[in-house]
Amino acid sequence: MPGARILIKDETRYSSGSHKEPAARAVVARAIAEGKQRIVIATCGNYGRAMSLACGAIGMPCTVVLPAGWSDGGEFMRSAGADVVLVDGSYEDAVDESKRLAALPGSIDGNVDGPYLDAVFAGHGVAAAAVHSVLGEPPAGMWIPVGNGTTVIAIHRRLRELGWAVPLHGVGSAANNPLVTSWPGPYTMLDPAAVTTTDHNQPLVNWHALQGPEALDAIAASGGAVHAATDDELLAARDLLRDYGAYPTAAGAVALAGLLAQTRTNPLTGTHVVLLSGR
Repeated sequence: MPGARILIKDETRYSSGSHKEPAARAVVARAIAEGKQRIVIATCGNYGRAMSLACGAIGMPCTVVLPAGWSDGGEFMRSAGADVVLVDGSYEDAVDESKRLAALPGSIDGNVDGPYLDAVFAGHGVAAAAVHSVLGEPPAGMWIPVGNGTTVIAIHRRLRELGWAVPLHGVGSAANNPLVTSWPGPYTMLDPAAVTTTDHNQPLVNWHALQGPEALDAIAASGGAVHAATDDELLAARDLLRDYGAYPTAAGAVALAGLLAQTRTNPLTGTHVVLLSGR
């Protein structure tokens, strides 16, 4: 687009297809160091795929709790060696069940709000360090998917450590995530019955974002904003990226969908980095 340079940070090229892979590896390393015997997490799909591969690579038992009917039903995770537990209900119901299972002897809660949160943040911060190593100066903005808010917090922290001030733009499913509906704050959870899950928006749907308040604070402190994307916009962004050799899911293209929607009313200038999150 005139006046702007758009760079794609394609996190879908990890073996798991998910930007959550570095975080999963960091959690596994911590669990090994502490002598844990099993990692238990909840997932919409992306974190489960990443964790199942990270655990499978070193023979660490892993339990993944997934809402029934979401993602591929856990097929990828089972093939990687994980034990998959399907629960009726939402992602938040899966989180509740995972925390119950993680309390069993020898197990550890590997969720993004669990005791290894610092390892999760360190893993997600890898994307920021990679952008810093490639660009000679801070971009005019980074566009990041938002679900629980973990990734945007981690990237904000890492960029500050590197001495860069970058406006962060979080993009989520329109009306289906409290970060989107709460912006610019205060953070308010959604009615669980009010969110709508589709085949295209699943990884983006939450009625309670586990790090919602801190994520809103990070985005505000960066000078960025939160944006909404409809399913039609997700699909259009996904299809556009195929012309450039990138193949995320519709949800994985949400950050680009938000950027494109923003340009309709507010043309961008400078360099903007878009993070693709899953395939």
